[in-house]
Amino acid sequence: MSQNKHKKILDLFDIDLKIETDSLSSSIVKKLEYELGKYKTDTHTSDIYKALALSVRDLLISHWNDIQEQYRKHKVRKVYYLSIEYLLGTLLKTNLINLGIYEIAEKAVSNLGYDLKELIECEPDAALGNGGLGRLAACFLDSLATLDLPAQAAGIRYEYGIFRQEIRNGFQREYPENWLNQDNPWEIPRTDHIYPIQFSGSLKTDVDHKGQNFVIWEPREIVLAEAYDVFIPGYQTKTVTNLRLWKAKSSREFNLDYFNHGDYLRAIEDKQKSENISKVLYPNDSIEQGRELRLKQEYFLVCATLQDALSQFIMEEGEKWEQLPNRLVFHLNDTHPTLAIPEFMRLLIDRHRVAWDLAWKYTTECFAYTNHTIMPEALESWSVDLLESILPRHLQLIYEINFKFLEDLRKEGVSDDIIQKVSIVEEGSPKRIRMFNLALVASSSVNGVANLHTEILKKQLFREYSSLYPHKFINVTNGVAHRRWLLSANPALSDLITARIGDGWKRDLTQISLLEEFATDKDFCAQWARIKETNKQKLADLTYKLVGIKIDPNSLFDVQIKRIHEYKRQFLNVLRLVHDCQRLREFPSLSYAPRTVFFAGKAAPGYRRAKLIIKLIHAVGNVINNDPEVNQRLKVVFLPNYNVSLAEKIFPASDLSEQISAPGTEASGTGNMKFMLNGSLTVCTMDGANVEIIGNVGRENIYVFGNSVDELKQLRDSGYDPKEMVREDESLRNAVNAIRKGFFSKEATSLFEDLCKGLLEEGDPYYLLADFKPYISVQNQISSDYFFKETWCQKTVINAARAGSFSTDRVVSEYARKIWNLREFYPIP
Repeated sequence: MSQNKHKKILDLFDIDLKIETDSLSSSIVKKLEYELGKYKTDTHTSDIYKALALSVRDLLISHWNDIQEQYRKHKVRKVYYLSIEYLLGTLLKTNLINLGIYEIAEKAVSNLGYDLKELIECEPDAALGNGGLGRLAACFLDSLATLDLPAQAAGIRYEYGIFRQEIRNGFQREYPENWLNQDNPWEIPRTDHIYPIQFSGSLKTDVDHKGQNFVIWEPREIVLAEAYDVFIPGYQTKTVTNLRLWKAKSSREFNLDYFNHGDYLRAIEDKQKSENISKVLYPNDSIEQGRELRLKQEYFLVCATLQDALSQFIMEEGEKWEQLPNRLVFHLNDTHPTLAIPEFMRLLIDRHRVAWDLAWKYTTECFAYTNHTIMPEALESWSVDLLESILPRHLQLIYEINFKFLEDLRKEGVSDDIIQKVSIVEEGSPKRIRMFNLALVASSSVNGVANLHTEILKKQLFREYSSLYPHKFINVTNGVAHRRWLLSANPALSDLITARIGDGWKRDLTQISLLEEFATDKDFCAQWARIKETNKQKLADLTYKLVGIKIDPNSLFDVQIKRIHEYKRQFLNVLRLVHDCQRLREFPSLSYAPRTVFFAGKAAPGYRRAKLIIKLIHAVGNVINNDPEVNQRLKVVFLPNYNVSLAEKIFPASDLSEQISAPGTEASGTGNMKFMLNGSLTVCTMDGANVEIIGNVGRENIYVFGNSVDELKQLRDSGYDPKEMVREDESLRNAVNAIRKGFFSKEATSLFEDLCKGLLEEGDPYYLLADFKPYISVQNQISSDYFFKETWCQKTVINAARAGSFSTDRVVSEYARKIWNLREFYPIP
């Protein structure tokens, strides 16, 4: 290309795409006709949504290209954020808000005869995540861009997500969540970013021209990773962060021999098998095929991302490997991406012939690890046999890393007992590789996500590592993207806050503390309460639409929405409901604030007890909701297919946030922060970030119950007997017996026997029975307090006003400063 032509192209790219109402309307019409092939007579609301999204995407791409050019020019250090899931929700509304063009878009689509709110409802949730881990990663994207930090996130472009949840006769049923059945207007395919991903095969040693041995991996299977970019804008900044999602493509279209002989299904079998890698989030790993697919997914993600990152590095720096730590850092969001460590070593050693010691030095300077849970299922380990079959070279490298690590410890005089505990290889039958130990060994930093969680990591879970490398362990308490969870999800409340304290809180959440002076302002509290009432009516209408249950919007909306798991103790909540039902029937004149108790959440397909808890919620709810002696004061609702969009409707309407996990099990929690930000009060245990919320709001503005971590340890050490708890407490005994003896499952009286067995025969591992009595006591106090509306409202205002530290802006700033060593990079205006 001639220099003149090249300059003309650059000049065109430098034109700022300013959006005004008329130009946006014109862009929508052009997108409709020339990209979607629509005209006046065949245009639907969903078409207008797509045309608007494509128009906004043009602006995002323009900003992203600008900032990437600046990154390259100034050779900035960039973080690559590696996460197996991202729970993005929908993007249109938040993108318009962050770009500052929501009102412009509203007018533009109105000029075309459409309502922006209806267009927003057309967008499906991106099915790229499941729970708190994925939602936190999504919140980070907003803050990374808002804080002008050089970053790129990496994930998998799941075609079907985890699953779409339906409830049939109270049982969870899983169906494919085909969110990509229509084109996703927010993504752009990067056909110039395709990388080969190898699996299985054999290894052989060769000698290079310098006489040095090196390993050649001859794979049996090669899958291609194709990149798709989704762009996330910051708030009131031109920085745009990209989430690069990888789609699996077969390296072969189909077997022509099979096709020519008429075996058409077998002809495409290998292609389909290869592309399964990016089909479904979290395959069922209770079976061998599921474990193999999950391992392939995790390697697929990191292999594609590291090849992409090194390709970018070489393009900008050549092979100046000493510059690696100055240019990039990889962040492992929990243990799922830990295979990035041996993969980085493989690429440096096998492909680029970097000496082992230097490769290891760069690795330990370029990786950081966040632990998000102490639950065993998230502390991944892989059998040696499976690793050897799928990733033979990586097993070899892990063995070498472990050997050198343990030899260094032995030279330092570390005891064999400690060496056995910190070893990456777990001896046994079968022998396993502890991925969390590999992450600990290789990472420059290891952080927990709440003060309590970090202390548990240091003193219990990773005690030996903490004693060997105390400098590695730090805490960064989680937060939420307040612009989505308040500004976007609760616009009426946001407007009220802004009217009183200005709009500085949108960029800096600590400024929301200015709200506290209005907690005793009667006019302000009246407006605050009216907004809550309106939000509750909207949720009541949605509840009737989704599940056909009529609820009282004036009742206390008591909410537990999160993944269904035994440690999150939805079962304790159900025991409370059974107790309340029995009390209301026995004492009809009992003083009891009317309540609607909401549940929502998915159980993993292979998690039998969690799915049984969902059935129990429905069984108990069915009895309560149809009991005329009870249902005027108590209703139970389970909202199916919980996702971000549903959560955005629930949080603003909630009065009470249930954060009742067993102390020491929930790393942090972020739902607790979203609730308080929207003016809900919290009932909680001393677990995760609840401890820090209690410190912020004061015990007079929150409801705390139950045993602490230390008290549970004492209880366990003294010989905790759950059966004794039942014998000593008549109301607890009545509640357990009603469930156990089939009062709520007359068609199958032993249906819930296994849940009760977990409490009575298996030691009640999450201490539901130990915390039952204090839970009932605090719920009685809540019921009593709710009658005093003025005081209740004051507490809700104080909770929101003291949520300022729980923003991912603060969290990401701490990561950038303490872990990534990133500096803000402000794009040229």
